Parts: sequence; C-alpha cells; structure tokens
Amino acid sequence: MQFLEVFWSITIAFFFLAYLILLFQIVADIFRDDSLSGWVKALWIFVLLVAPYISALVYLIVRGGGMARRNHEAAAAAQQHTEEYLRRVAGTQSPADQIAAAKSLLDAGTITDAEYAQLKAKALA
Repeated sequence: MQFLEVFWSITIAFFFLAYLILLFQIVADIFRDDSLSGWVKALWIFVLLVAPYISALVYLIVRGGGMARRNHEAAAAAQQHTEEYLRRVAGTQSPADQIAAAKSLLDAGTITDAEYAQLKAKALA
C-alpha cells in the first residue's frame, strides 16, 4: 500500500469513529430528554437509521443547545449523587467527636501534643 492509501484509510476510519461517537451521544440524548414523547423518540431513531448523516446533522442543528444543557444536567446530577454517596459512606463527625477522638489518641500516646493541637484546630475550623 502506498502512503496516500494508508492516509486515506486512516482518515475514513477516523470520520467513521467520530460519527459513531456522535450517533451514540444523540441516541443517549434522545432517551434522556423527558420532554419528547415515545413516538417522537421512535421517529428520531427511525430517521437516524434511514438517513444517518443528514438526520444527525439536523438533530445537532435543531436540538444541539438542549443537548448540551441535558448533558450538563446529567453530569451535575451524577456528581451530586457521588458526593452524597461519599458523605454517607465516610460518615461525618461533629467537631466535638473529632476532638474526642484526637484526645483519646493523645492519651494513648499515639500522637504528640503538637499533633493534637493541629487536629483540634482543624476540627474547629
């Protein structure tokens, strides 16, 4: 194979992969959108299968702004769920509990007075 054949093959593969990624994003957005009815969702999927490139372009032009907003909302919701899960798993202690735990470590000789003062200051901050 010559250089131009290899370059052309790589270019075609790149654009096909980019189209597949775009198609999956569009399908995910169609199912994520609560404002569309089931029939409209089915119609978009059908049109994407019948005329893939044109319908993808039309979808991006017509619904691109809402697509970005819904993607942002989904990412924010996922981040919020992650933060809630981490708070629940980590368990939050009150400053008094943190100071009591640090005091017990000081009494056991595990930490020094300076480390205890640092933990106490951090708990009160």
